[in-house]
Amino acid sequence: MPDLNGEVILITGGNRGQGKAIAEHLAILGARVVIGARQYESAKDVASSIGGSAYPVQLDVTKQADWEAVMDEIGEEFGRLDTLVNNAGILKRKPFTKLTIDDYQELVNVNQFGVFLGMQSVVPFMEKQQKGSIVNNVSISAFAPIGQSTAYAATKAAVVAMSKAAAIELGPKGIRVNMIHPGGVETEMATQGEGVPDFYQSIPLGRIGQPVEIAKAVAFLASNESSYCTGTEMVIDGGMTLGSANV
Repeated sequence: MPDLNGEVILITGGNRGQGKAIAEHLAILGARVVIGARQYESAKDVASSIGGSAYPVQLDVTKQADWEAVMDEIGEEFGRLDTLVNNAGILKRKPFTKLTIDDYQELVNVNQFGVFLGMQSVVPFMEKQQKGSIVNNVSISAFAPIGQSTAYAATKAAVVAMSKAAAIELGPKGIRVNMIHPGGVETEMATQGEGVPDFYQSIPLGRIGQPVEIAKAVAFLASNESSYCTGTEMVIDGGMTLGSANV
């Protein structure tokens, strides 16, 4: 099991879904988790449920001023930052011909620009330490899109290219940049309150993924157990992208 004892880890979108599960799991492994969310009260609730090792912050990933304020707050409270988990993201599905510029821009702002701002913001901390880990929560949609997700898939593919380029540039500074690609995970965003689709019974592992299974992969990439990994893409999809298990 990865040892994150005393590590300071910032998780964006840490107030719900995969982000909440990541925060909870990393705290169990000994990390001091900073829970970033646009809805500060929600971040406070999650931090309270985790306990003394959790710290909530107001963070809209699309706003540079928010990133600057959070970096100042982390500096004052902890004096260091070991890992950034870029988890915040939104999904909007629309037919290609119905997609508007505003729809596309909203997805770019959160899913792509937010990741860029996050990576750029944490570099000064990590460069000073000569050590750091950035874990970008992407999606299998980056290489295996589903229908009515043109803009979403495009933003996720852009994050893959950006992560790899950053890994090359930041590696000499001791900063690792890695990616996880979840498939279907049972969260409100994925199921949209309609329950788990029967489709998941047809994938090789025969079920939808659970948020904690994503959290375990993040823990590995945040820890020294992955010390020789950078630019890595870890697929966590129950075999979904392999094809159907049904004959």
